Amino acid sequence: MKKIGFIVLVFATISTSCKKDDGPPPNPTAATLIFPEENSECNEGTVISDTQSTVTFRWSMTTATENYVVTLTNLNSNSTTTQESETNELDITINRGTPYSWSVTSNGVINTDPAESLTWRFYNAGPGIVTHPPFPASTPSPALGATVAAGSTTLSWQGADVDNDIVSYDVLFDTVTPPVQSTGNVTTTQQVVNTNSGTTYYWQINTNDSEGNTSKSQIFRFNTN
Repeated sequence: MKKIGFIVLVFATISTSCKKDDGPPPNPTAATLIFPEENSECNEGTVISDTQSTVTFRWSMTTATENYVVTLTNLNSNSTTTQESETNELDITINRGTPYSWSVTSNGVINTDPAESLTWRFYNAGPGIVTHPPFPASTPSPALGATVAAGSTTLSWQGADVDNDIVSYDVLFDTVTPPVQSTGNVTTTQQVVNTNSGTTYYWQINTNDSEGNTSKSQIFRFNTN
């Protein structure tokens, strides 16, 4: 009996020592946004009042994901909220007649890195609106807080409008915030400015459409070395 017990113990030890190491858990994958669509007017949803409606946000399912976090930014006020979902959709009550941006973070188990989706912008439809202001200019270059070489610097940005009727941009560029000095009105999404070394610069874009609507971007900044 002792001999049998010894054999069983040896077999158990060998089995344990040969057990395969599965390694660390996989990181989640990034979600693909579905609705509301990029640079669109959102006409779907449940109207709650003249000022608010509930919209169902949807995105693709991702692998190795425990939950999702939707980040939503009101582009008029630059206020941001986050909400968690266990599935790939979430009902959120938002303001009507207001531009927003949104993205989704896929979270996995402990000790894994979250995955970020792209960021999309949309305009939530409001009562009686037949024309829409442009989205605030985004994706600045130089990037917010960047340090660049002094001299000739090219400012660039991204513009978008549901009605696709942007006609011009007013560029404000200054060493004070909010910037007040105008570099002029341009019809492209870039402007060349001259900079001095060791200085912090602030800039803002006013986007104009053919209906007389205007939107202001947030204030961007960069430093020179």
